[in-house]
Amino acid sequence: MKNIILTGDRPSGKLHIGHYVGSLKRRVELQNSGKFDKIYVMIADAQALTDNFDNPEKVRSNITEVALDYMACGIDPKKSTIFVQSHVAELTELTFYYMNLVTLARLERNPTVKAEMKQKNFELSIPMGFLTYPVSQTADITAFKANTVPVGEDQLPMLEQAREIVRSFNGLYGETLVEPKAVLPDNKACLRLPGTDGMVKMSKSLGNCIYLSDSADEIKRKVMSMYTDPNHIKVTDPGDTEHNPTFIYLSAFSSPEHFERYLPEYANLDELKAHYERGGLGDMKVKKFLNAVMQEVLEPIRLRREELAKDIPAVWDMLYEGSEVARKVAAQTLAEVKKSMRIDYFADRN
Repeated sequence: MKNIILTGDRPSGKLHIGHYVGSLKRRVELQNSGKFDKIYVMIADAQALTDNFDNPEKVRSNITEVALDYMACGIDPKKSTIFVQSHVAELTELTFYYMNLVTLARLERNPTVKAEMKQKNFELSIPMGFLTYPVSQTADITAFKANTVPVGEDQLPMLEQAREIVRSFNGLYGETLVEPKAVLPDNKACLRLPGTDGMVKMSKSLGNCIYLSDSADEIKRKVMSMYTDPNHIKVTDPGDTEHNPTFIYLSAFSSPEHFERYLPEYANLDELKAHYERGGLGDMKVKKFLNAVMQEVLEPIRLRREELAKDIPAVWDMLYEGSEVARKVAAQTLAEVKKSMRIDYFADRN
């Protein structure tokens, strides 16, 4: 069996550092590992429309932004097929067939969907497209026979539901679809990066993000105003590092080399944490170090992005070519699905 990756993001805004440590960085590593036969990276515009149906221009404009973020981080169109979801109409047909394999109650129990519905204050006014998001995601994954899906921790319930649908389909119609597995970030701090305001989730809609495209000044402003430990009032006060976003970010981004360059009085992050926890270390010193780390990590991404943005028509040409490739692959899978379901009525006119 071939090793195939399917991954992607909704173009509801520019991508942020939560996307980077949660999946983007890992995607680039997997892309360059030589262990995978095919890699498909999807810009999920159709899914983004489920809760932006009244503002399609927002989705349209952010397709370019997400494509730039991808390539700036190292997703290479020569190694990975980057495509736009809505261009692959076969995904919609697969979604329609899969909807018969899952109940409304099961969709409503999905923890990721429940959390998103609460955050967006849908209550009883839930767009059906949004509720069936896990089914659509299953269509995306299975259309390309992906057996590997790099995700953040919050997406695990979605992938488990996809696995359930695959098992149901194969049980009814015969072995046709490939059951995917998740690949999580190696660093536990990267599983779910909190917002700069201390909220559990970094979210574009909450405005608590550091974007990959942020300028050096914007990064510094956001880092220096970050939420820390509300009980660490005086420098001498002992502080909490476990729930402190500045230390969580350092766990995700810093390396021993960063300490050598910017904070040589500490050998590593463990020493810095120990000092903060016993008292005697101010938040400003920690934030200044974090800013230095973030600037070093994000500057190359920002510069590559600025260079790519000089030729937007080339970006759209790349997206069109990738979408055409993806459409042909999905069409083949759809034909196999319809054959298994015995609804390929005109496949053999004889």
